[in-house]
Amino acid sequence: MATTKFCFCATVLLIQFATATADGPWNDPGGWSKPDNPKWGPKVPPPFWKDFFLTFGQHVVNYPGTPTGDVGHEVELGLDKTSGSGFRSKYPYLFGRLSMNLKLAGGNSAGTVTSFYLASVFKHWCELDFEFLGNVTGEPYILQTNVFAEGKGDREQRIFLWFDPTTDFHNYGVLWNQNLILFLVDDKVIRVFHNSKDLGLPYLEYQPMYIYSSIWNGEAWATRGGRDKCDWSKAPFVASYTGFDVEACTVETGSDWEIHQCYTQLFSSWYGDTAHKNLTSQQVDDLRWIKSKYIIYDYCSDTKRFNTTPPECAVNWP
Repeated sequence: MATTKFCFCATVLLIQFATATADGPWNDPGGWSKPDNPKWGPKVPPPFWKDFFLTFGQHVVNYPGTPTGDVGHEVELGLDKTSGSGFRSKYPYLFGRLSMNLKLAGGNSAGTVTSFYLASVFKHWCELDFEFLGNVTGEPYILQTNVFAEGKGDREQRIFLWFDPTTDFHNYGVLWNQNLILFLVDDKVIRVFHNSKDLGLPYLEYQPMYIYSSIWNGEAWATRGGRDKCDWSKAPFVASYTGFDVEACTVETGSDWEIHQCYTQLFSSWYGDTAHKNLTSQQVDDLRWIKSKYIIYDYCSDTKRFNTTPPECAVNWP
C-alpha cells in the first residue's frame, strides 16, 4: 500500500511539470535583482509574474492586494471539485538558495496536497519535493519530502510540523550546492541529502530545475491512505504564497556555457563557500531534534520496501 501511494504522488507531479513545459524547457524572460544572504524572502518582493506564470487552474487563482493597493506580491492557489491550480518559474536554476513563504488551507483539508518543489525536464530527471498532506479538522498536516536523482526517487520522509501551518506564513526552501542539499523550514534544517557519488549514487549537479507549486486533489492516497476524502462543501481550499525568494544561477538557454557559468558562480557564492559545504553543529542538532520528535516515516527504516538499507541513509542522518 505504501509503495502504491508514493508512486501515485510522483506520477501526478510528473504530469504537472511535463504539461507545464510543453513549449520546451527554456522560455520566457524574467527575473529581478536578488538581495544578499536572503533569509525570509526579499524585503520588497517582486510581483509574482516577474518570475513565475500559472500552469493550470487560472479560474481558482487570486492575487490579494496589499493595504497600499499593490497586487501580485501574494498568490492564492485554489482547489475546487473541478480543478486544482499551480504555477512554475519562467527559468530553471542550478545551485543556490530557493524558498517561498506559504500558508496552508485551514479547517478540514483532508485529501488535499499542496506542493512546493524543484524539478528538471530531463528524461532521467532530478526533483526536490515539499508536499503538504491535508488532514481532517483537528489533526495536523503531514510534510512529505522526497529526492529524485537522475530519475531515481523512493526517498520519502514524513514529519509533523512543530507549528500550525494554516494560521500564518512560514518559510520553506532548499539550499543546494556541490556538497549537499538542505531542506529548510523557517531556516531550521529538517533533512539533508549529501553528495554520495563516492557510494556510486548520482547527485543533482548538472540539471537545472524549475520551481513548481500547486494544490491538487490527492484524496486517493494523501490522508490515511485514501480513507479520508475531500469535503467539497469546504471548497475552495486555498494555499497562499508570498516572499518568492531566489538567489541562484538562472539558466536561460541550457547551453554548456551557461552551465559552466553556474559552476563559476557557485564557487564564488556564499551558498557554495566553505561554511556551507558541511552541516554546522546547530544543523546537526536540528536534524537530531526532528528525528527524535517529529519524523513519522523514513524510507531508510522501511524494511518492507527495501531488503537492504539504501546506502545514502548512513550519511544523511547525523
